[in-house]
Amino acid sequence: MPSTPVLSRRKLLGLGISGGSSLLLGGCALNDLSSSVGDATQPLNERLEALLQGRGPVPLFRPDQVDPAALLINSFNGVPRLDPNSYRLRVDGLVSRPQSLGLAALAALPQHTLVMRHVCVEGWSAIVAWSGVRLADVLSLAGISPLGGYVEISSADQYFSSWDRASALHPQTLLATGMNGAPLPAANGAPVRIATPIKLGYKLSKWVTGLRVASSLGERRGTWEDQGYEWFAGL
Repeated sequence: MPSTPVLSRRKLLGLGISGGSSLLLGGCALNDLSSSVGDATQPLNERLEALLQGRGPVPLFRPDQVDPAALLINSFNGVPRLDPNSYRLRVDGLVSRPQSLGLAALAALPQHTLVMRHVCVEGWSAIVAWSGVRLADVLSLAGISPLGGYVEISSADQYFSSWDRASALHPQTLLATGMNGAPLPAANGAPVRIATPIKLGYKLSKWVTGLRVASSLGERRGTWEDQGYEWFAGL
């Protein structure tokens, strides 16, 4: 029996029925009215996007399809230079075993390379081969609590984001330490950044230094999310 066709998020966006506050107002809630509508429609859209995301892994690409020149470099507050020898990734909050992980500890965990499409909200995309450890493995090492529904992500450049639990535990969500077969460059988030094909680029924090597991979303949801960008930002 043929499988039931699944509408992609991009098709849904074309129909105007997906995308957080973009359900009615085009994505960036930058005034009082759009903020109110975004608050009202966000739960519906998050459930819809989570449903689509839960249908299975996102198709990946071949290594020969990587286009290094297509990945543009941007930063929120300049490019921080982190000493790889003293770097630590803090994992705390609703976990039973808080962690402070250096690069050697991350390298000791199972490593994965995924050739995926990076999609920017500004309209460009790039196929990149990211390598590193699954975020799920790090959260498992820390003993994430069943009460932990969200993960707050802090970065050395003061960028901030927050994710739902399912997206953080998705098998295609990496804490990347390598890019295109080489160590991750500083300009692209070294020593550790988020990489996944299931979220828009502004959710993929660079220079990650902290993961905090929380039971609910805080008043602060993210650097761009707090300015009206969609919180879930699924693809």
